[in-house]
Formats: sequence, C-alpha cells, structure tokens
Amino acid sequence: MTETTDDRAKASAADDTATPLSSIGLIFACGFIFSCLDSSGKYLVTQGLAAPFVAWMRFAVHLVLVLILFRSWRNRSMFKVDNLPWQMIRGLFLFGSTLFNFFALRTLQLAESVSIFFFAPMLITALAGPFLGEWAGWRRWAAVCVGFIGVLVITRPGLGTFSTGHVFALGAMTCYSCYVILTRRLNATESPESLIFYSALTPVILMFPAVPLYGSMPADSFQWLILLSMGFYGAFGHYMLILAYKKATTYALAPYPYLQMVWMIGFGYFLFDDLPDVWTLLGAAIIVSSGLYIVHREHRLRLASRSIPHAESAALGKKL
Repeated sequence: MTETTDDRAKASAADDTATPLSSIGLIFACGFIFSCLDSSGKYLVTQGLAAPFVAWMRFAVHLVLVLILFRSWRNRSMFKVDNLPWQMIRGLFLFGSTLFNFFALRTLQLAESVSIFFFAPMLITALAGPFLGEWAGWRRWAAVCVGFIGVLVITRPGLGTFSTGHVFALGAMTCYSCYVILTRRLNATESPESLIFYSALTPVILMFPAVPLYGSMPADSFQWLILLSMGFYGAFGHYMLILAYKKATTYALAPYPYLQMVWMIGFGYFLFDDLPDVWTLLGAAIIVSSGLYIVHREHRLRLASRSIPHAESAALGKKL
C-alpha cells in the first residue's frame, strides 16, 4: 500500500508528541537539580560571597567534571572546533546568564527570578528572525507581547517594586537567550561534546584574572561543600537534559520544564522563608501560557512544512 502525504504527516505528528515517562522523569529531575543550583547560589551570595567568584567556581568544577565524564584522555573530538570565536562568545553568554542570576538572587525570591527566566523562549523566538532567519508569524509575535506583559506584571515598573534585582534577572534571561541562539547556529558545525566543553572552558580561562579581585573564601566547610556542589548540579543537570531530549522532542517535553516553578517555590519557602506574591504567580502564569502557545505554533509549522514540501517557509510562517 502506498503511503500518502497525510499518512506521513500523521506519523510525524505521533513521533513529535510521543513522550516516554523516562524523559518526563529526567526533565522533572533536572528542575530539581537546577533549583538546587539556584538555591545554593542564593545562599552563598546572601552569606557574603562575591557573585563573580561563586559563578567562576561553578564553571571550574563543571569543567573538571566534563573532562572526566567525556573521558577527555580518549575522546579528542571534544577539543576539535570549527569556529572558536563564536564558541567563546557563546560560553561568555552562558557565564553572563549565571553571573547575572546570582546577582539577582541577592534580593529576589527564587520563584521571582525563575518566572522572569521563563520569558527566554519568547525572546529566543524574537531573536531567531534576525540572527537565524527563522521569522515568526504574527500569532507568535502576539504571544511574545503577551509574555512580556507577564514580565511587567512581575516587575511592575513605576509602582515602587522594580529593583536592580529585576534588572539582573532580565540580564540573565537575555544572556541565556543569546546562548541558545548561538547554540542553534553552531549545532550544524560543532560537536555536542565541544559545545559543552568550551561553554565551561571559556569562562574559566577568561574570567580567571578577576578571581583574585572577587575571590572570597567560604567561612566554613559547609559553605565549601555548597560551593563545590554547584559545579556538579550544573554539569549533571545539563547532561540529564541531553538524555531527555534524545528520547523525546522539544514539543513533547515543552510543558515539563515549567514544573521547575514547583521546586523553586518549595526551596524558597523551606530554605529562605519566601513565598511568591499573587503578582509573581499571575505573571508566571501569563509567561508560561505564552511560551506553551509559541511551542504549539512552531509544532504546527513543522507539521505543515512536512505535509506541503514545496511551500515557502516564510509565507507559511506568516500564516502560523
């Protein structure tokens, strides 16, 4: 029996929406691990350690673990690079995201900072047009605008609640969005191992001269334990993300990273006696809804492009 275009489209849709329980479990565990990372960073910077030093140590330990995890003494592919300058810029964006996040967490609640961070998929959608040629249609642009309203609900500028912490949180989200854009751009020429390796190596080397200026040694063994564990959280969390997305598509897993909000609220309450106010929860709900809508529209675009092989992607994007 001859397979029709509709049959192929339906098969592709089924593959895209298939979500193994193991992938969901990995994403949920990632939310827990990354919440541990942010909670550890918040604890250390509120205890007086300098945010640049905490961020640098997070990547230094991460680098050591990556060298061990990928067996660098055997796996030479992780050192091969086709575009070193862009690899380095990408690594600096990831470091900037971590650094700004730690600055933000000195004054913001965990749930507050992660809610602003959830706007990243919308900013990536906006940046993908000029930088990657992946132009969004008017519906996705509308979702980006709605998501930005959610950010305004959380920060409420002009009402006395907007602070430097919010500025740092927005900076962390922007740096992360640029990091993702460069990851998409470099995926075609660089190996996954090199992308992980150089994203850790770059900040460790380039920021090393600043360590003596910002280095502030932990006060006791407990703070040392927390500081060293952050590299483990970062490396292991990203490794689990890779495993999750090997088993399921971005579309299938799209709702589950937002479950990190549950962990962040729990950590904030039990560790720092913080509970998000109604404005933070409302803004987070708006941002999450907009993000899920954008993922849905992008999924529709992929399915349509598969079922209409000769359609112009730009014209199709405007319809979607």
